[in-house]
Amino acid sequence: MGQLGIIVVYVVALGALMYFFAIKPQKKQQKEQQQLMDSMEIGDYVLTTSGFYGVILDITEDDVIVEFGNNKNCRITMQKKAIAQVEKPASSEE
Repeated sequence: MGQLGIIVVYVVALGALMYFFAIKPQKKQQKEQQQLMDSMEIGDYVLTTSGFYGVILDITEDDVIVEFGNNKNCRITMQKKAIAQVEKPASSEE
């Protein structure tokens, strides 16, 4: 029974290591991504995962419409998951 106990301890330790190095950080990242998606508003400046900067024009449940540059014809619908960073516009109250 001595060797069986050692094997059980190793399996439990391996499971704990896997949780703290793989599962917990992934859940934290998912939570941060969800907070980012919930904080998006119309008029926010965003950086997409492909490296383009734009302004949010409209938001639906899963998608956003982003305008790139000053060209009013360059509007693209993309998934919220494609937004990497959100920057709120500077308030003009001074």
